[in-house]
Amino acid sequence: MPEQTNICYTYEVCKQIADFLMQRTEFRPKIGIICGSGLGSLADQLTETDIIDYKDIPHFPVSTVEGHVGRLVFGYLGDTSVVAMQGRFHYYEGYDLAKCSMPVRVMKLIGCTNLIATNAAGGLNDKFKVGDIMIMRDHINIMGLSGIGPLIGPNDARFGPRFPPMANAYDSQYIKAAKEIAKNMNIEDDVKEGVYTCVGGPNYETVAEMRMLKMIGLDAVGMSTVHEAITARHCDMKVFAFSLITNICSLEYDDNEGENANHEEVITVAKDRQSVCAKFVTNMVKAISESIK
Repeated sequence: MPEQTNICYTYEVCKQIADFLMQRTEFRPKIGIICGSGLGSLADQLTETDIIDYKDIPHFPVSTVEGHVGRLVFGYLGDTSVVAMQGRFHYYEGYDLAKCSMPVRVMKLIGCTNLIATNAAGGLNDKFKVGDIMIMRDHINIMGLSGIGPLIGPNDARFGPRFPPMANAYDSQYIKAAKEIAKNMNIEDDVKEGVYTCVGGPNYETVAEMRMLKMIGLDAVGMSTVHEAITARHCDMKVFAFSLITNICSLEYDDNEGENANHEEVITVAKDRQSVCAKFVTNMVKAISESIK
């Protein structure tokens, strides 16, 4: 078992991890997938798989959250080779954001040019309902605005530029393709588009905090994805991301539902929607694969 240390994830360390993985699989995927809370079953759809547990990968952290199995799965989704993270890392687990998003850089070094990130999120938009899929049009980086981000510290130009632009963090052509896929799947009424934010967690937000987040233009709130998307764009990967709305945020003090927000609810809703999400991702992988041939 590799030793878990507070290692600095330099280019050389990430390359060492990538080389380790490439020695253990013949897959050279162009598309990486991050499976959110309760959505790990997406990786179970892969065929002809090579599976590597996080604990067996040098310098890799270990996921400690229920619903995050903790392994990399290489294989085919449809006819396309992909690598899927069955479980991600979070700031609230005690990992800094550079470590949380390090696997994205490893994906880049094994040849991925595209990232699909999924998450479970609370809905702030009045038009959202539990079970909806929210395509991420953009994000507001709450943690980054307070000086906490994955690119803090010295920049290595082998990954990307010192000041990467984020005006088009989520690829507009992939968003267009996702809407067409939703229409073809007859789920367009359940697929929305919106702005997401990542908060530190692990506690859920207060009513006042949720009111503030809604006031500044946010449609959904979670505890992941933003730093992964930033890291992917820093190293010139195209990004598509969506949130599965697993609960509706409480905006009133006398709303008893807000008292009952819990991780078990997140897992339950994700499991109920896993087949739809898996088909949606499979179709997105096909669309992205066709666009990069």
